[in-house]
Amino acid sequence: MNIIKTHAVPGKPRLSVDAAGAGELVIFLHGIGGNKSNWHDNLPEFSRHFLAAALDIRGYGESDDYEGPLTDQGLIDDIDRVIDFFGASKTHLIGLSMGSEIAPIYAHARPDRVLSLTLCAAMTGSSAMTNKEKQDFLGSRKLPLMNGKEPKDIAAPVARSLIGKKATADMLARLVDSMSRLHKQSYIKAIEWDIQVDNRGIFPAIGVPAHIMAGSDDLLTPPEMGRQVSALVPGSTFSLVKDAGHLINIEKPFEFNDLAISFLKRKR
Repeated sequence: MNIIKTHAVPGKPRLSVDAAGAGELVIFLHGIGGNKSNWHDNLPEFSRHFLAAALDIRGYGESDDYEGPLTDQGLIDDIDRVIDFFGASKTHLIGLSMGSEIAPIYAHARPDRVLSLTLCAAMTGSSAMTNKEKQDFLGSRKLPLMNGKEPKDIAAPVARSLIGKKATADMLARLVDSMSRLHKQSYIKAIEWDIQVDNRGIFPAIGVPAHIMAGSDDLLTPPEMGRQVSALVPGSTFSLVKDAGHLINIEKPFEFNDLAISFLKRKR
């Protein structure tokens, strides 16, 4: 089995990446409440076929915080730096939730550097939410932090709203731990960025193979939302993972690994 090693990508902000394996580069992008450790059930299997690299997005996990707001350009530059760090020219991108919003933005900006997209718990963008959905999202995440609470104070209720009904207690505990480790100010910046995202104009222009994955029990981004994304992306493949909530790769790692790796190997 390939050993997972942690790498520090130089520059500002310094980025932390856990990676294993060799071959074509696959970069994993976590969700808004996550970090690179969310992919640790997946890296070993992917590393048998690829150079699998899980990134702590700027301001998350072991990556540095940064000045100013979170921007599309900052995220694009960071992925460029990760690709360059590993000596690659192109990458496959796998994104979950917020990561599934970042990946198309990067592919639109750098079409020559993307081999494929795998979008899990995908959405057209938070800006497509109704006003009530936006207020519910902000009310459960941003407002408590603005009123003095810490990420650990909101971790349990938010985690329970994301996890599927058949997830184990251990899976819930891992998600709570992940959210408890959020950098408060960077998390607020991510929420402010996320609520403005609208990828509906980007999806029809995607020219690389795309795989849209949805969990059957996902209440935040239900399967119908994934099907809407798939309908917008030319020639995309849609996969439904049974008994999975929002955290498909954590709740159903074997099914996720099999579906995602099979797709990538077909598209080589």
